Amino acid sequence: MPLLFSYGTLQKEQVQLETFGRLLQGEVDSLPAYKLDFVEITDPDVLRKSGERFHPIISFSGNPDDKVEGVLFEVTDKEILSADEYEVDYYQRIELVFESGKSGFIYIEK
Repeated sequence: MPLLFSYGTLQKEQVQLETFGRLLQGEVDSLPAYKLDFVEITDPDVLRKSGERFHPIISFSGNPDDKVEGVLFEVTDKEILSADEYEVDYYQRIELVFESGKSGFIYIEK
């Protein structure tokens, strides 16, 4: 089963229910050498689901002191595609290794 790291709105129950049709199970994890920022979302469907105009977004900093905290969720292949539809415009999905040593997908700045 694929893993998907969320550091933002994909942790919200409402977003999970509307995007995946269920609540996800996961474990706290983190990603070193990345930094957190915010981006303004304009997609009406994403705004409706999240209820937030500004969403977190991360980018590689290269600084080992930087760290992004989040949750590594278990998802299906189909749910990854649903997450792709939710994470529009400013995000790209890549696969990384997290502080736990587990590998998973994450959405970072394009």
